[in-house]
Amino acid sequence: MQGEVTVKSLVAGLVAAAVALACSAAAAQGYPSKPVTFVIPFAAGGDSDLSGRNVAHHASKYLNNTPIVAVNRTGASGAIGAMAVRTAAPDGYTLLVARIATHAILPALDSKLPYKWNEFTMLSLIELNPYLCFVKSDSGYRSAADLMAEIRRSPGKLNFATAGPGTSQNMAAQYLLTLAGLTKDHAVGIHYKGGGEVTTAVLGGQVQFACNNAPTVIPQVKAGTLRALFATPARLAELPEVPSAAEAGFPDMNRFVGWTALMGPPGMPKDVVDKWVEVFARLAKDPDWQQGNARLGGIAAIRSPAETEKFVREQYELYDKLVGTLGIRQ
Repeated sequence: MQGEVTVKSLVAGLVAAAVALACSAAAAQGYPSKPVTFVIPFAAGGDSDLSGRNVAHHASKYLNNTPIVAVNRTGASGAIGAMAVRTAAPDGYTLLVARIATHAILPALDSKLPYKWNEFTMLSLIELNPYLCFVKSDSGYRSAADLMAEIRRSPGKLNFATAGPGTSQNMAAQYLLTLAGLTKDHAVGIHYKGGGEVTTAVLGGQVQFACNNAPTVIPQVKAGTLRALFATPARLAELPEVPSAAEAGFPDMNRFVGWTALMGPPGMPKDVVDKWVEVFARLAKDPDWQQGNARLGGIAAIRSPAETEKFVREQYELYDKLVGTLGIRQ
């Protein structure tokens, strides 16, 4: 009797597993059968927003013209949007436009963060973003050395803009202060909701300087409203007159390069992941996406899920070490 029950239980389990597998495969084959949501964890106008919407616009045609809806879910330096995806159903319909802040800096900075950098399904790296440190064009600071000298003379007087404590804007400015032999208290960080607002704060005179991903800064430098003090990791073709960080006297700033990636909740079906691998392979050859990305100042960097995970791991380890060196772990 006991053996019979065991056999029946085994058969029932195998049938249930087969049904679940068949349903999963069927769902994946029909993916997507409804609109896909891209959660952007920062405000409109920033790099994650611009990059995510550019991918959404062009990827849709490789998903049978399925709508991809970009939704900004801001707050907590990107953690709110990241957690919304971390806890979403792993069906491929809720994806995260991840940034260096959400998956390298914040996990290194915040020991109480409710997620880890590797608790996501990696789909692809999207782009790299050169970095610029800048002031308003009518500022008296004509070089990074001028700016650091004034901060040294008047500690606590000058402000810089960031998109939150755990973002690259904050880390870049703090690291620049450290390289100049200053402390994190020599200048005051003012936190905004996204990269777009960081640039606007300098334009409006609310702060004296900022470091930000190049795409949101380049148009204003070209228009003559902002003055770039240096670029990382090298001079930019769009701004050939702006020195590199090394030329400006701060070579270690070259480690700051922004990036964007697409990720999903943990446990996404392999077939759905493979579908996105296929989409990104086609985007890599899509001149419209490439041109849109270039206009935004991004460097196309599409990679496989495994390569993306390796890249994100290296970024996390870099900032984990940097946070420890700066003594700012929370």
